[in-house]
Amino acid sequence: MKSITVQELKQKLDSGAKVNLVDVREPHEYAEANIGGRLVPLGKVQTMQVEDLEDLKDEEVIVYCRSGRRSMMACLVLDQLGFKDTYNLEGGILAWQDAYGIKK
Repeated sequence: MKSITVQELKQKLDSGAKVNLVDVREPHEYAEANIGGRLVPLGKVQTMQVEDLEDLKDEEVIVYCRSGRRSMMACLVLDQLGFKDTYNLEGGILAWQDAYGIKK
């Protein structure tokens, strides 16, 4: 697992690079505000129910949550499951909101 800042993520998105985002928050949090990631709540990751992500095992995957704690745990689990290139979004959706706002 590596870390990525919201500024680095924004640069990737703005450049048109392929970005695989995974949101490990709960559905109600995702409904309130999101930046377009695949919703796979942390509980599913922890119980290894990651079939929806299998196609990303060999790709860069940027994981985020509200503040960066749950996504860090998710990255550790994904790494153990053989994911090759996971990134934790530092500060999570809160840092993104502070820097760029959120479309609801």
